Amino acid sequence: MNTSAVAQATPSAHAFTQEARDAIYHAIFSRRDVRGQFLPTPVPDEVLSRILTAAHHAPSVGFMQPWNFLVVRSPDTKRRVHGAFAKAHAEAAGMFEGDRRATYQKLKLEGIVESPVGICITCDRERTGPVVVGRTHMKTMDLYSSVCAVQNLWLAARAEGLGVGWVSIFHQADLQEALGIPKGITPIAYLCVGYVSHFHAKPELETAGWLPRLPMEDLVYFDQWGQRDDQQPLIAHLQRDQAAAQRGRAATA
Repeated sequence: MNTSAVAQATPSAHAFTQEARDAIYHAIFSRRDVRGQFLPTPVPDEVLSRILTAAHHAPSVGFMQPWNFLVVRSPDTKRRVHGAFAKAHAEAAGMFEGDRRATYQKLKLEGIVESPVGICITCDRERTGPVVVGRTHMKTMDLYSSVCAVQNLWLAARAEGLGVGWVSIFHQADLQEALGIPKGITPIAYLCVGYVSHFHAKPELETAGWLPRLPMEDLVYFDQWGQRDDQQPLIAHLQRDQAAAQRGRAATA
């Protein structure tokens, strides 16, 4: 018998070791949107290089790699970015009512000035021309590809012990002006990056009572939109894995 062929046919033949799998899931479940715990410790270039390289290896539709990475270290640039945030933040507060507005105004929603590094990930929607494999009909796939780069960077940063905070409360034009980004380039994410004093056990918006984490079993349908089946064995697995993830994050708090 050709044992190598059997090994290739085994479903787990390409699986990582248990230790490696545990590390990946730990990064996923302990990742947080960091706002107020940044330390002034500089991020070494070799660490920054690793997380940027991880971002560059994200999947992209048609392999168009539409992203650029604008690294912000200048205090003056950070202040301009913060000014753009402050303008939009004040406007956003007026969009909520009553207790919701009061809660919103108490939230710490950015670490633009405090974080040692800012990284703006952008999308060049014309990078490989007007016709792109996989984007022939869903024109937003290039934007989604750039979001994959954000997630790759975020998980790599968590593995390096770095905190990341995604700031999205901007007028796009104001952020482009603050960073000198041309009109034809779409800002996807402004990320605050740096070492932190601690990571919270739960997302801050969950802790603040803004919103709870939704149960997975309410979000999974079978074969047709809206079709639930709580008798499916998958649902029991989802419930167990959610409970395990919650126990894990409590243990690392």
